[in-house]
Amino acid sequence: MKGIRQLADHLDISIGTVSRALNGKADVNPQTRQRVLEAAEKLGYVANQSGRSLRKGSTGVIGFMMQTGPEITAQGDTFFMSVFDGVQTVLARHDLDLVALLCSSSEDPDAYLQRTVARGFADAIILSATRRNDARFELLDRHKIPFISLGRSLTDVGQPWIDLDFEGMADAAMERLAHAGHREISVIWPHGDLNLGYLFVERCRSVLDAHGILLREENIFRAKPSESGGYAVAKEIAARPSRPSAIALVNETLVTGLYKGLEESGIRPGKDIAIVGRHSPHTQFLSPTLTGFSLSLHDLGVGLAEGLLSTMPAYQDVYASPHHRVWPMSLIEGGSG
Repeated sequence: MKGIRQLADHLDISIGTVSRALNGKADVNPQTRQRVLEAAEKLGYVANQSGRSLRKGSTGVIGFMMQTGPEITAQGDTFFMSVFDGVQTVLARHDLDLVALLCSSSEDPDAYLQRTVARGFADAIILSATRRNDARFELLDRHKIPFISLGRSLTDVGQPWIDLDFEGMADAAMERLAHAGHREISVIWPHGDLNLGYLFVERCRSVLDAHGILLREENIFRAKPSESGGYAVAKEIAARPSRPSAIALVNETLVTGLYKGLEESGIRPGKDIAIVGRHSPHTQFLSPTLTGFSLSLHDLGVGLAEGLLSTMPAYQDVYASPHHRVWPMSLIEGGSG
């Protein structure tokens, strides 16, 4: 048993009646609907999703584009898994499904998205890893595909976005370190053209400048967004004859590698160098405890899904989310800085 025709033949009912029963139409007798559903389950009926999509003009799929690769997700990506949970919580209310669109770090993200759009795979898209200038925005806008971005960009086609409050993070971290007496302060900027790096570093520089402190170019470390990236920065710091007394980092995956590299080099986090970072499930095991920023990733996912659905005609009466949202993070004081 595979299709609706075989199911209709088995029940000796018209295909139209079976279809309406499976889709919960009110004009089908309750006893008939129950009979159809029981037979479908018993006989292993499988809906022809491509045909259904053509008839409805939609796929029922929401795509979430993210980048993968050994330097990004080799140790697992708890950030996106938690965000996905929040997104699917909302989509499930409307029988929509979330599908991760995994773009390898070796592939051009613009070409990957163009291929996905050409296949008509998803009704709407959530974009992540937004770049300073991001051609993906213009691509989706040209094809009239609803989307929301997790992150801002200088490219703006009027799309909704939610971004973490990286400026607020920079404000709180730099003020804290400056008031603690630090003058040689460093920051870690994730490799690539991600817009979040520009937002964070530019605000750090501005805040320190107001305190008469120069953020030196040699104290801006570029690193891959991974544990190994944090480890490499720690070794670079240890090799310097004169090193910074404090460091702030915007990416949560760097922290554990940074701790390990510093400790191996005889540099004690929280004592020899202050660290302010971002929390993840892994940072709870660090000693000393991390002074860092935290947020509910589940709630962030809920916000993304509701923001996206508010742009889709079928759901605009249900959701009225703010078009642009800067998502707050809370500073949790620890022993690292």
